[in-house]
Amino acid sequence: MSDHSSSSNQVDIEFRNVTKRFEEVVAVDDVSLSVERGAFFSFLGPSGCGKTTSLRLIAGFDQPSEGSVFIGGASVVGIPPHKRPVNMVFQQYALFPHMDVASNIGYGLRQRKPQPDRQEITRRVDETLEMVRLDGYGKRKVWELSGGQQQRVALARALINRPTCLLLDEPLAALDRKLRREMQIELQTLQRDVGITFILVTHDQEEALSMSDRICIMREGHIVQSGSPRELYDEPVNRYVADFVGKTNFFNAEVVSASDSVVTLKSESGQDLAGRQSKGASPLENGSKACIAVRPEMISIKAADENDTNIALRGQVMNRIFLGEHSEYLVATEGYGEVMVLSPKSNESSNRGFAPGDHVALGWKPESVLVLGDT
Repeated sequence: MSDHSSSSNQVDIEFRNVTKRFEEVVAVDDVSLSVERGAFFSFLGPSGCGKTTSLRLIAGFDQPSEGSVFIGGASVVGIPPHKRPVNMVFQQYALFPHMDVASNIGYGLRQRKPQPDRQEITRRVDETLEMVRLDGYGKRKVWELSGGQQQRVALARALINRPTCLLLDEPLAALDRKLRREMQIELQTLQRDVGITFILVTHDQEEALSMSDRICIMREGHIVQSGSPRELYDEPVNRYVADFVGKTNFFNAEVVSASDSVVTLKSESGQDLAGRQSKGASPLENGSKACIAVRPEMISIKAADENDTNIALRGQVMNRIFLGEHSEYLVATEGYGEVMVLSPKSNESSNRGFAPGDHVALGWKPESVLVLGDT
């Protein structure tokens, strides 16, 4: 499966039928993809899906067992890491504790043959410090810096060599939630300012969704789906993607009939269900196992009126988590089991919302229902 965006036709990174084996284990299995110049691209997936191996194949720490890796249109198979036009920022920033900030950042330039002169190194270090908003910090020791500042030093050290592509291996995993959010915004801004390709590896879906132009979701060494964050959220091709990107309610069912526009199903408890398939999904066969998926923010919740005979789904609130701008409810229903609902504060019928034990009515519009293959 390839991954193309329409912004530019210049490709920075390309995999052609790349496989990587470690003895019996196939870590990356016949993967083809292309990352366009200037993209913020993420590999997303659980541990062991092949995302870190893919990054290491770009960096040159691993070589493909089969297939080819191209950077800027040239094959880099067999070329060692230090001779590739890429730089990597690791989860543990790997800064040198005995050097000050400026020496850490200028380290890569001092290793070059021929080495730039001292004035040129100083100029480039100052320029890069300014780029990551650390001007004036050159003489500080790295252990005097906060986690976020150390992260920026690691970025500056990688950027000073002006790589074609910056590789980021779970770079924000060690930071607390608030700082991680700030660094996500900073990384996006930095990427736009510098204009080079960023490739991020993460298992954090929120991080990938908030930062990337394109996301490649991997499973067991394969690409399951790639696209923009919105495409993956709104049009997941199967249950695995829908489950990995955002929160979703799944109701198991069997396909009764399927056309291009609508799929009808029967749930395990006998309810008739209907919905549409994602644009990129494989067609469903009659009689096959499937599920319907409804995002919790697409479900309405209101107090149950005993006289209302049109209520499709009655339930009882089991749990409520107040999250400030919205509340998350877990509702026990007959036939559908537990349903998660995300209700904005402005939609709560009373200021207090609903409490555990309250009887409620749930509903959703037909267009918010996706039918997904049960893979």
